[in-house]
Amino acid sequence: MAVLGLTDPGGGDWARLRGLQYASLAKASVARMATHGIAALAVAGLFIGHVHYVALIAWLAALAASLHYSSKIDATLVDADRRSMSPDEVKRQTVSAIFNALIWVVPTAVFSLWVDVETQLKLWTVLAMLMAASAILLPGVPLGTLMFTGIVGGAAAVEFLFGGLIYMTVAVLAFSVTISAGAIEAARRYLQTKIAEAGIVEKNEVVSLLLREYEEGEADWLWQIDTSRRVRSVSPRFAFALGMEPKDIDGKPIIQLIAGPAWETGEFPSSLHDLAERLKRRESFSNLLVRVTINGTNRWWELSGTPKLDESGVFDGFRGVGSDVTEQRESADKIAYLARYDTLTGLPNRMMLTEALGDALAYAEQWRTRCAFLMIDLDRFKAVNDTLGHLVGDQLLARVSERLKEQITENELCGRLGGDEFAIVIRDASDIDHVNRVAEQVIERLSQPYEVDHHTLYVGASVGSAIGPRDGSTVETLMRNADLALYRSKDGGGGEHFTYEPALHAHAEERRKLEFSLRRALERNEFVLHFQPVVDAHTEQVVSFEALLRWNSQEHGFVSPAKFIPLAEDTRLIVPIGEWVLREACREAANWPGHVRIAVNVSGEQLLDQNFAASIVGALSSSGLQANRLEIEVTESIFVRDATQANAALEQVMALGCGVSLDDFGTGYSSLGYLRRLRFSNIKVDRSFVQGAATGNQESLAIIRAVVAMADSLEMSTTAEGVETELELAVTRKLGCKKIQGYFFGRPMPAAEAITLFQQQARAQGGESAA
Repeated sequence: MAVLGLTDPGGGDWARLRGLQYASLAKASVARMATHGIAALAVAGLFIGHVHYVALIAWLAALAASLHYSSKIDATLVDADRRSMSPDEVKRQTVSAIFNALIWVVPTAVFSLWVDVETQLKLWTVLAMLMAASAILLPGVPLGTLMFTGIVGGAAAVEFLFGGLIYMTVAVLAFSVTISAGAIEAARRYLQTKIAEAGIVEKNEVVSLLLREYEEGEADWLWQIDTSRRVRSVSPRFAFALGMEPKDIDGKPIIQLIAGPAWETGEFPSSLHDLAERLKRRESFSNLLVRVTINGTNRWWELSGTPKLDESGVFDGFRGVGSDVTEQRESADKIAYLARYDTLTGLPNRMMLTEALGDALAYAEQWRTRCAFLMIDLDRFKAVNDTLGHLVGDQLLARVSERLKEQITENELCGRLGGDEFAIVIRDASDIDHVNRVAEQVIERLSQPYEVDHHTLYVGASVGSAIGPRDGSTVETLMRNADLALYRSKDGGGGEHFTYEPALHAHAEERRKLEFSLRRALERNEFVLHFQPVVDAHTEQVVSFEALLRWNSQEHGFVSPAKFIPLAEDTRLIVPIGEWVLREACREAANWPGHVRIAVNVSGEQLLDQNFAASIVGALSSSGLQANRLEIEVTESIFVRDATQANAALEQVMALGCGVSLDDFGTGYSSLGYLRRLRFSNIKVDRSFVQGAATGNQESLAIIRAVVAMADSLEMSTTAEGVETELELAVTRKLGCKKIQGYFFGRPMPAAEAITLFQQQARAQGGESAA
């Protein structure tokens, strides 16, 4: 019933399907008119002489009117296959078919009354031809054929039945049924065909739309080549990507178009070789990254392609898609670069150094040779960074990297580990002397002065090395052991190269244990203060003591200050230890005569601590010691680290009434600038100059004279340190030093001995008075 158009089942667009059916009427309209015209003339010829001509003319006129009406309806269905059919249109066409069939009934029902059986049979032949023609010409509209066949065939059967021609009646009915069944089956197949065609058209439209949208995109294009690998059907986007007009591209080899100068030289990039081989082997490929040259510029394309076959399954070329991924590739390359290279210096970073060391170890293992890993740390870099700022520090690191690159051959790789630490991987270190030469060259070259931002800077370098696989068979082990060797170099004052030794592990373990004990030393009361006297250069009376920290550990016994003080500074334990020293020194000094002062050494970590001034106030208040009896000793290095904050802290100390003494003047970063800015109460001359002056060293003599003269002009006192002999005492007195400190007058002593010393002085003074 759905095929006939009598019902519209759910689940489909039947109005659209009706349009596909009835569109065939317009296409067959002329043939239908011609068939009906020929049949009408044949019928008129049969009845001329038997039927009055007026009746025949009237019939012909009615038939012509019916056919004209049908043709007008057919004309409205020209675009039915591109739209939906309305129920009214279906109804009009059906009524037209019924009206046309009724007109054809007239010759059978009326005109046949005046003719013989032979003429009736001839009439039936014409009508049968019309039925068959209707079924053939209107396969998509079976309802019209059924109406025409049913009405005309039924009328003929009735005519033969009343004429007593039973066999003809049966034949007419059988023919009509056959035509009707054939019309229905033809309509069903026609409809299936049209549905399939419509589906293909719709798919083609969708594909065309997608391709058009794809082509109109910003990055992708379609490409197609023939069996000779020449470009065909050039798309606009593909032409744009090549920077050429489509007409200039069509027919040219695709490799020639994207190879650039390599087409002439034959020196193709490996990616182009890969593309050419895949095209040659006729194999599919996807997301193939190819380096191309377009108008002299290197670009990166990502291509995908599939072989295409003709109807016979024969290879007919390639088609595929492509996109320009230059920006993505450059971004990926940049990310990869940033992951493996240091942005400041351009040197390989820790990750790349680690990979290179791993490769070197594998190479050494394979060929039974050795490799080496050198860790480099800049000496005094932190002072530059703190005083001149990070910008100058970064520029200095860049200069250092340039000098490192100068020392590198194909056998080495240098890089930056981070901060002021660098490293060198030596792939083949079978010659140990070569490792030493590289280290010495690095130290020598990096220790030369740098001109950075109008500053002349001096930094050195310390190097620690480890040999693989002797000193470690893994990257981690070798790097750790090189670090231990570097620490040994730094611990020795820097500027040296040390090679890893197994004993360094013991040293590192000892340091770890020492740090653990140091963290518990305060709570265990393991610290004690000793006091070294400072005397007047002329009267030789004690005018002050310098407090010196001693540590007697439960685990390690007596530990040298030269060993635990740097450790305390590295771990910042010096801050709480320094506070304890201040409190204890003030407490002991409160028991001494009122004219005797106490000097306490303060490290840079303490001085830069925000609670430093408060700790001094606390020590003075808890002990009751007058502020003018406390003297804080600092070294020149604190001004290099952070001069502004150091000045501010010392000014607070002076504001409390305490004195400030400058220790070891002349041995480090000597500058008159901070001497002018701060009113030091005392300047201490280092023992190295005292010993030099006693031996007649002119440089030492000149330095002491200059320090004394400068101190006198600035109304500061001077103390000569390390005086151990009468000669040294005589020289320092002659040079004008006002105070003397050293073993000649007394070694560092416990607090009780200091009290005893005062008592002895008092008795001696009493005896002199009695005399």
